[in-house]
Parts: sequence; structure tokens; C-alpha cells
Amino acid sequence: MISDRHAPTQQPYGTAYEQMLEKVRYEGAYPTLERADEAVRLVLAGLGRQLTGDERVDLARCLPLEAARILTTQIPDPQPLTGWAFVKDLAARTGASLATTRWDTGSVFSAVAACTGPDLLTRILHQLPTGYALLFGRAELTPAA
Repeated sequence: MISDRHAPTQQPYGTAYEQMLEKVRYEGAYPTLERADEAVRLVLAGLGRQLTGDERVDLARCLPLEAARILTTQIPDPQPLTGWAFVKDLAARTGASLATTRWDTGSVFSAVAACTGPDLLTRILHQLPTGYALLFGRAELTPAA
């Protein structure tokens, strides 16, 4: 095999992002980092269309740079989607099944939750419509009567 020793070594991801992808790959039982990356890009772009304000900024600060860019390059929708509508929207955008998209969402949100810590995650869940807590692996928050 002939190689060009002057060619840069290919490192597609920064270290922190690669660690995030490894977590998603493990959580989602994906065969490759590339498949985990597809899930991360899909779900974070979707979340970027839902999240606004300080929670969006604080989440971007917690995420690896590549993940933060995916999140923050999206323009928030004026009407946020419920958790289930979020999954249906992502499935419609990709042509994947609802079950696969739900799996991807849970796998990515698990890694996002690990980056944020419980306080920021609670703030994010308070901002989003119903249905996201379960996607993040938490019990659904209900207002006190």
C-alpha cells in the first residue's frame, strides 16, 4: 500500500464529540460511529428547532463543539412540538420508522443528558411541551394541582 506521508491524517471528529458519539453508539447499539453520528445530527437538529432562550445557550455550552453547532444552526419553530410530534416529525424527515426514530431520539438524548447534568435538563424539560421527559429517560413532569 502506498501512502502519502504529507497527507493529513483523517480525524473526522474532535475528541469530545467522538466521546459523545461513542456513548450514543453504545446506548443505541449502533454498529458504527458514522451511524451514531447520523442519529446525533438528526436529533440535535430537531432539538435545535424546539429549544430557545437561555436553555438553548446553556445546552450549547455543555455540548462538544460539533454538537453545539448542529443544535444552534437551526431556527426555532414558532410552535414547539410535543415529544411524540417531535419523533413523528423526525421520522417524516428521514423516512425512517417511528420505532427507529424513537430509538435514535432516546439514544441521543441519553448522551445529551449526560452532558447537561440534572439541573439544566430539568430547565430544558420545563421549557419544552409535554412528552420530552420520557425521551430523555425521565418520568414525565406534571404540574402540581
